[in-house]
Amino acid sequence: MSNYSKWNAKQDPRTELHDVLGLTGAEISINHLPAGVGVPFVHSHKKNEEIYIILSGKGTAVLDGETVEFSAGDVIKVAPKAKRQFSAASDSPVSYACIQVREHSLEEYTGADAVME
Repeated sequence: MSNYSKWNAKQDPRTELHDVLGLTGAEISINHLPAGVGVPFVHSHKKNEEIYIILSGKGTAVLDGETVEFSAGDVIKVAPKAKRQFSAASDSPVSYACIQVREHSLEEYTGADAVME
């Protein structure tokens, strides 16, 4: 059995990597919104924070009623209970990755978790 999975980030509107890579510790989605289009719902979470990494384009996020502009290269962390909705700008499509993990669950990372050979 292989110790890795690989997937090609095509231009599907939304792909949940939990499904295609068999993730067990996080949910990561790759999202593409055409210019002028927004996610059709507002949502929050019970336990999971989300980290949005803007890969290309620009747009706005409404976070607890506050409009926040974003563009390629921006990273936005959103607490579980915050209400959120993302939209592409009227003149620009947007692509972003969304990483969803349980809030306060990170115990070790980078050097503390690495096994050096």
